[in-house]
Amino acid sequence: MARFAKYAWGVLAANLAVVLWGAYVRASGSGAGCGSHWPLCTGEIVPHSPTLATLIELTHRMTSGAALLLVVGLFVWSRRAAPARPGVRLGATFSLVFMLGEALIGAGLVLFKLVAHNDSLARAFYLGAHLLNTFLLLGSLALTAWWASGGAPLRPRTQSGRPWLLGIGLVGTLLVGMTGAITALGDTLFPPGSLLEGLRQDTSATAHVLVRLRVLHPALAVGTGFYLLGLAAILPGRGGNPTIGGLARGLGALVVIQWLAGLANIALLAPMWLQLAHLLLADLVWIFLVLLGAAVLAEPASARTTVTGTPLTDRAAPRSAVTR
Repeated sequence: MARFAKYAWGVLAANLAVVLWGAYVRASGSGAGCGSHWPLCTGEIVPHSPTLATLIELTHRMTSGAALLLVVGLFVWSRRAAPARPGVRLGATFSLVFMLGEALIGAGLVLFKLVAHNDSLARAFYLGAHLLNTFLLLGSLALTAWWASGGAPLRPRTQSGRPWLLGIGLVGTLLVGMTGAITALGDTLFPPGSLLEGLRQDTSATAHVLVRLRVLHPALAVGTGFYLLGLAAILPGRGGNPTIGGLARGLGALVVIQWLAGLANIALLAPMWLQLAHLLLADLVWIFLVLLGAAVLAEPASARTTVTGTPLTDRAAPRSAVTR
């Protein structure tokens, strides 16, 4: 399993790079670089005399295709390497499902012409759905690698409320990411000339709806961030599992860094490099939260302590589930 686990982490890293390049395609206005053709580019397999936008879009398609092949390899290898680990196989299956979803969504963006300077609400909602699918893909890949590396299977029935706490955090983080995708689109299509102008646009009743929607993202980001910091503080318990503690500290640090990146994004009027860094941090927050959830929900009830250090009783679950 060691080789398979390394491969799974590598597939996750490769998909992170593809996601960032996809954001660069949007931020650079190169989404229509191949015209309205898919899977061909400008109607050709290899475009003659391509423009810079065409090269950027074509590179994204080629790397996306390579990522798809990597995930197919992950799925096939999981059947051979992990016959006794259903979690690994299930994670690889979901990874392939969401990877195919990424391909279909990408094709839809091109075929429905929801690229370049399209400022419709349809594009905004489509990008939100794209971000949702991307997060689910990254989460599935992370869980596959986690379980392949020795992560214990989930025991949600022994957790006494923890699945609900984590579920709220996961849904909140998804909403923050989806509104962030819409905000990034608004920043790309309607860039303000100054910070003051941007604030005026956000509160103007005559501004484009994509501009007025920008205020949702920072509000959700602040509220969800405080919730995640609370989770990171209470889930490990006192003297608890060191793996859970490390993931919780990493999550808390990433939330704070992401806040700072968000403030810088606003102050500097969302330069492209900072948009990409902001997206990478969002992806890492999501991955750390997913892995924290996997570690917490795999912990036996008998091994957990409350924040006061008092062991939890086995009344939170049937004894057979705790001792299994």
